[in-house]
Amino acid sequence: TAQKTENTDTAEVVEIDPKDAQISELHAQLAQAQQALHDQKEGALRALAEGENAKRRAETEIDKARKFALEKFASDLLPVIDSLDQAIRYADPSNEALKPVLEGLELTQKTFNDTVTKHGLVVLDPQGEAFNPEQHQAMSMQESSEVPPNTVIAVVQKGYEINGRLLRPAMVMVSQAPANPIDVEA
Repeated sequence: TAQKTENTDTAEVVEIDPKDAQISELHAQLAQAQQALHDQKEGALRALAEGENAKRRAETEIDKARKFALEKFASDLLPVIDSLDQAIRYADPSNEALKPVLEGLELTQKTFNDTVTKHGLVVLDPQGEAFNPEQHQAMSMQESSEVPPNTVIAVVQKGYEINGRLLRPAMVMVSQAPANPIDVEA
């Protein structure tokens, strides 16, 4: 049975075939289903990307937490390293009674330094290097005509870095140009 509609403007009667109405309805449903599929694909891609981002953030946070814990532990070990350095520096190597103790200290120091180096601790011993305010802390300035100005002439205390991050700056004495340079040509 054909449906009839009247157009009031022109007073003409148009018949709509039920099959055409059904096809139009199916086209509308297909378009709606395609849009829903597209929306679901977009949502799935967003969820996948968010999952990857969350995984990356978690890995970064875990790495930071591990480095921070290692940084605190390494910082607590610095006085031990300093004590070993001083014990070796001030021991009398000519005293035969102390030689075995000194050798034991040196071996302990080497093993200790190798272990902390393996875990990312880097010694900053800038003797003779240019002063770097990002890694060194100037304790004093001393006039010197033997080395260029702003050169580290003495290391009071070694500095340390861990995983590329400054743990403790090196305490240093820095050269400066003499106030009254001597004229050697006169």
